Amino acid sequence: MLWFDGNREVDFGDRIERASRFYSEKYGRQPNLCLVNPRTLPQEAPGQVGSLKIGTSSSVLPDHFYIGVGERGRTSKK
Repeated sequence: MLWFDGNREVDFGDRIERASRFYSEKYGRQPNLCLVNPRTLPQEAPGQVGSLKIGTSSSVLPDHFYIGVGERGRTSKK
């Protein structure tokens, strides 16, 4: 699921958790992966938020979160 949240006033982790809750409610399962554009990451970016592993991909637009269920062992795209 692609989620847009351009409100940089809100904590990065809180933005991801909000998207994760929406995903869980909509699809009935817990996501485990979130890909973001490298420019969206804060300087002290966490490697994980809750149960979500955070990865980067330049193909994800800035301020968008690609949230879903990743393959085992795969946490980021290049």
